[in-house]
This record gives sequence, structure tokens and C-alpha cells, in this order.
Amino acid sequence: MSKYVKNLISDHLRERLKDVNDALLVNVIGLKSNATMRLRNELASKNIQLLVVKNSMAARATEGTSLAPMFEGLTGTSAICWGCEDIVSLAKEITKLVRDEKNKPFEARGGVMDGERLSPEKVGQVAKWPGRAEQLAMLVGQILSPGADLVSQLTSMGGALASQIEQQGEGAEEALAEEATPEAAPAAG
Repeated sequence: MSKYVKNLISDHLRERLKDVNDALLVNVIGLKSNATMRLRNELASKNIQLLVVKNSMAARATEGTSLAPMFEGLTGTSAICWGCEDIVSLAKEITKLVRDEKNKPFEARGGVMDGERLSPEKVGQVAKWPGRAEQLAMLVGQILSPGADLVSQLTSMGGALASQIEQQGEGAEEALAEEATPEAAPAAG
């Protein structure tokens, strides 16, 4: 391949990966064509992009970007996966697909998260983390918890005060009722 063609391919890859900060590398070598199409369709339905690249070309295209550490020391061909809501969701989907027997020999080869290279083992660990939606739910719960505690404390004090006032009011009503009833007059004799 001529240098001109290599530069065109590198420029195309650079443009396609320009907004990608976190990605995973997977191995699709050995998958039959039907299995590859099924896998690509399943990934596309989850908004995950899959791009098969020669590692040296991808290393050239990602030089100076946050994706560059992903290709250090790799040879041959890999596929880059990116997309989903965040890297945790992506790792969860990829590890789920890796465990499925019909996708063998599909496997995670590593990746990059926040400019740091991920090993295949680390990808499995990242897949166990809470995703963005779960983290937001935990954060909202932590933010609302002190307010809920305050409201319950205020309403419990108000409830106790209302109960005491009600009890005092019942005692006063009984006393008024006793005063208002005339006592039986003595019988005339």
C-alpha cells in the first residue's frame, strides 16, 4: 500500500474517531460471516459502532489523541467499539456478548478510558461498575436524603404537638360538658 493511500485511510479514521474519547478493542477474527452480521446488528441496535482496523493504521490515526494508548504494542487486526451512554455501559454490553457462546471467538482485547489503557481483565472490572444512570440515581438519593430527614423530623414534631393539643382540647371539652349539665335537684319531701 502506498504512503498516499495509508495517509488517506489514516485521515478517514482520524475523522471518524475525532469525537471518541473512550473505546474498547475487540477481536472479531474467526467469526463466520453470519455471526459477524448478527453481532454487528445487535451492536447497532444498542448504538455501538464497530470498526475493524489494522492496528498500525489506527495507531497512526489516533496519534496525539486520548485513544492512542489503546494501540500501543498491538499487532495485526482489531475492531474498535465505541458508543453507548458511557464506557461502563459499553463494557457491560461487550462482556455480555463475549459470554454468549454463539459469538465465540469474539473477545475483548482491552481499550482506553480517560486516556488510560485498559487490559482485557480491567474491561471486565469496569463492566461491574454502576453505569451513568445508576450513578445519577445514587447521587439524587444522596442529595434528597438530608431534605427527607429534615421533613420527617419537622412533621414528627408537629405531629407530636398536634397530638398534645388535641389531648388538652379533649380534657377541656369534658370539663365544660360537666359544668353545663345541671345537677339533679333534691327531691321535695
